[in-house]
Amino acid sequence: MENTIYDVAIVGGGIVGAATFYKLQKRNPELNIILIEKEKHFADHQTGNNSGVIHSGLYYKPGSLKAENCVKGRHELVEFAKANNVPHDICGKVVVATKKEELPYLDKIFNIGLANKIEGIEKINAKQIKEHEPFVEGIAGILVPCTGIIDYRDATEKMIANALAVNSNSKTVLGEEVLDIENGDACSILIGTTQKFKAKHLIFCAGLQADRLARKDGLDLKEQVVGFRGDYYELTEQGKHKVKNLIYPVPNPDFPFLGVHFTRMTNGEIECGPNAVFTFKREGYNKLDFNFKDTFDALTYKGTWKLFFKNMQFGINEYRRAFSKKLFLKTLQALIPSLTMDDIKPGRSGVRALLLSQDGDTRDDFRIEYRNHSIHVLNAPSPAATAALAIGGQIAEKAEKHFFNK
Repeated sequence: MENTIYDVAIVGGGIVGAATFYKLQKRNPELNIILIEKEKHFADHQTGNNSGVIHSGLYYKPGSLKAENCVKGRHELVEFAKANNVPHDICGKVVVATKKEELPYLDKIFNIGLANKIEGIEKINAKQIKEHEPFVEGIAGILVPCTGIIDYRDATEKMIANALAVNSNSKTVLGEEVLDIENGDACSILIGTTQKFKAKHLIFCAGLQADRLARKDGLDLKEQVVGFRGDYYELTEQGKHKVKNLIYPVPNPDFPFLGVHFTRMTNGEIECGPNAVFTFKREGYNKLDFNFKDTFDALTYKGTWKLFFKNMQFGINEYRRAFSKKLFLKTLQALIPSLTMDDIKPGRSGVRALLLSQDGDTRDDFRIEYRNHSIHVLNAPSPAATAALAIGGQIAEKAEKHFFNK
């Protein structure tokens, strides 16, 4: 066991953990901080496997943490990217209605955007949609010029590098999973796979494992994290010209995801997706991945079944699409009818963590809780990557108030 007693230990090296490290260290250069990540690389789960979008804040309830942090965090993220040469492009997106029944929901989204002060948004007609995305067939849309794309892995690594540059006594550890926590009066001990670490205060940004580590730390948490895998397709070389930037459908208000969309990535590839299916392994990126504990925990939790029953038909359709290229293409053709089977090829997958309530509700806001000498990020789904610097700032403020009485 290391003899060093760190002022703060941060568990989790995704972008929220990295942003917290960066913000807390920058505001408090004297603090000795350790960041512990169980994988061999930072940003290896939700951060590095999402769609790479800088979200505008268009969809989130005005006044919610998601709305406020997304807008604030977006501005901070873009400034950080410019200052640190993180690959990004504020290319804009269009949200497209393809049928009349979607128009009331399109109006609702637009009004939310106005309430959240999303700069530059405007309603556009079918002809204007074509001006931005010539191959899209829609009847009305919203232009969102402040949406962009970014390399979130690179952003994560540069936040960490910036933090380490502030204090040479701070450090990071890769490949060390925190298995248990021993809380004491003066400090706590984090028990890892091969090492133990002492720290006076703990901050957990553990994503897909957030609920488990919270319980190990003594938090009485009624909700449970449930994982959903999202599969992507990519456009082939012959299909790439059909998408210029970002194209989104009008999200179904009865389904807790934004729907399959088209995203130009910073590396020039164009992704289509994701769908959303229950995964039998929290960190399982392949269709047949399975973990007994993850499956048992999810299927013995009543919230999971309530979610299933609420969204039975959606769930069935998502699973069918996960195993059928033809059905996935049909969904994509709702926006771009000219796409063919030869225009798409299977891509990667990502897994998102949702803190699911006992009644099956997935629409919970960002959730951060303080307990004794610990702070837990319990729920940080999309747009957490966009909002990371704002979330990190909030955690730093909470740490200063509760840990150091500043």
